[in-house]
Amino acid sequence: MFFEPEFWVAVAFVILMVVFGYLGVFKTAMTALDHRAERIKAELDDAARLKQEAAKVLADYKSRSAMAEREAADIIANARAEAERIATEAKAKMEDFVARRTKTAESKIALAEAQALADVRAAAAEAAVQAASTILSQSVRGQVADDLLAKGINEVRQKLN
Repeated sequence: MFFEPEFWVAVAFVILMVVFGYLGVFKTAMTALDHRAERIKAELDDAARLKQEAAKVLADYKSRSAMAEREAADIIANARAEAERIATEAKAKMEDFVARRTKTAESKIALAEAQALADVRAAAAEAAVQAASTILSQSVRGQVADDLLAKGINEVRQKLN
């Protein structure tokens, strides 16, 4: 048994363990393992906290995104309503403008017709006066002719104008 290599390996192992126990290697190793376990636990706690913060940020982002989409939809709806209102107002203004232009054109036409009628009457009166003057001057002579001519011309002018 003393000549067996396994025996001496076992003795060396026991001596080594006793030396380690005496020097406090087990306690140091346990302390190091405890510190490592605490560090890993702290990292896991930190990771869980970061995960919760990320979830909060994601939820906040989603709520802001939904709010922005609602605001965009409201803006689009308001813009469409405003565009329809402006289009309706523009159409009403255009119809009013066309009606006023038509009325103005009609009044100008009526005025032109009245002016043309007055011009025709004046020309007819002038022609009638000339004709009467010519006829009376050839048929009647003297002071009576001049009086009749002046009286007739004045009457014609008053009636036709």
